[in-house]
Amino acid sequence: MAKAKVSNQEKIKAEFIAYVLEHEHKPASIFKFVKALKLKEEVFYQEFNSFENVEKQVWLDFFNETVEKLRSDEVFDEYSVREKMLAFFFTWIEVLKANRSYILLTVPKMHVPQMTPYYLTGIRSAFKDFISELLLEAKETEEVKNRPYISNRYEDAIWIQFLFVMNFWLKDESKAFEKTDAAIEKSVNLAFDLMGAGPLDAMVDFGKFLFQNR
Repeated sequence: MAKAKVSNQEKIKAEFIAYVLEHEHKPASIFKFVKALKLKEEVFYQEFNSFENVEKQVWLDFFNETVEKLRSDEVFDEYSVREKMLAFFFTWIEVLKANRSYILLTVPKMHVPQMTPYYLTGIRSAFKDFISELLLEAKETEEVKNRPYISNRYEDAIWIQFLFVMNFWLKDESKAFEKTDAAIEKSVNLAFDLMGAGPLDAMVDFGKFLFQNR
């Protein structure tokens, strides 16, 4: 059976990762990088305009792989939205584990975390679409409370949670990343406890009742 031809984009991404792992730093020059691949420089620029764009695509591939694994699991659709969110974070970390050496060599060490690091800008839109779909389902099943002025900020809050989990995992030195698993479980449960109906909503409803029947 004939071997499937690898696209130039896939070849560039694979060789970029291989270069980082072998040399423990990113390539310094696009010219030298493509020369070693026996590609013309113009071929690189047809796919990417910088090494940063290669990194963004590599991270987007990690995200797409995570979602594909979730969608291919027949029981995923039967989960509650809370369970789907837990499954997403656990699967995301499993994908990252398989690429930890590359990630540790390329993710910048920052004293002040950024809301959207450059290498995750490619993921942001896909993440928003995925989370929006889950939140819509959660509102329909009433796992999440639809609150004026607050509900439209849920996506941003979950993005911050996404960054928290990833940064926690990057620094986690526990066996089999057990602390990261615990951080995922606790943070997701807290998020759904806060987004779901709680004592505050009961107080507001009671206040409305008293006002309407004063």
